[in-house]
Amino acid sequence: MKTVLITGSNRGIGLEFAHQYASGGWRVFACCRKPAAADALNRLANQYPERIQVHALDVADHRQIEQLSQTLADQPVDLLINNAGVYPPERGDAFGSTDYAAWQQAFEVNTMAPLKMTEAFIRQVSRSELKTIVTITSKMGSIADNRGGGSYIYRSSKAGVNIVVKSLSIDLSPQKIIAVVLHPGWVKTDMGGPGALITAEQSVTSMRRVIGNLTLQDSGKFYAFDGKEVPW
Repeated sequence: MKTVLITGSNRGIGLEFAHQYASGGWRVFACCRKPAAADALNRLANQYPERIQVHALDVADHRQIEQLSQTLADQPVDLLINNAGVYPPERGDAFGSTDYAAWQQAFEVNTMAPLKMTEAFIRQVSRSELKTIVTITSKMGSIADNRGGGSYIYRSSKAGVNIVVKSLSIDLSPQKIIAVVLHPGWVKTDMGGPGALITAEQSVTSMRRVIGNLTLQDSGKFYAFDGKEVPW
């Protein structure tokens, strides 16, 4: 049975990843900040009691990350999905009204946490069969694709994690570990809003197809959910 560890799995894309991988026969370590309040995730875990384990994890808390790694020290992790993310308040992410505290939080969650997760779980990933690390990013982190300006906090935090993963792909290549960033599309979630273009189910179904086709030669690349490469 293959194993996936997913951060931010209590709602939206993370919850759908947990659902699809569990229904596909994977063992799922589903992580979120407050499991007691994660009603949808708990219902899903009850539906798949032999496959889903729910773990408390605030990815901005490095001590919690290290403790979870110790708890799962003997478990191989075929696929690590760094999904947890924050989107700053719109009024605090525009020129002249930047919320610098929100910017710091965005970097802690969107940029630093995926690196810390990788550092903490590298042994579990390296002993697995698939050896794959996927970090959910956004086209808003693409410098070449920035035609709208603004969104300084979110864009910079995602551009930051893109270069983190690019470096990981180089540093982890001797261990034959695949590391990529994935743009999920504009998804109808709490973050994406009701006006988004695709559902979480559509996004995750497509991303799983991309993930399932990854090879070591793809490591370090920036893909969209439909498998197309995104310009840096």
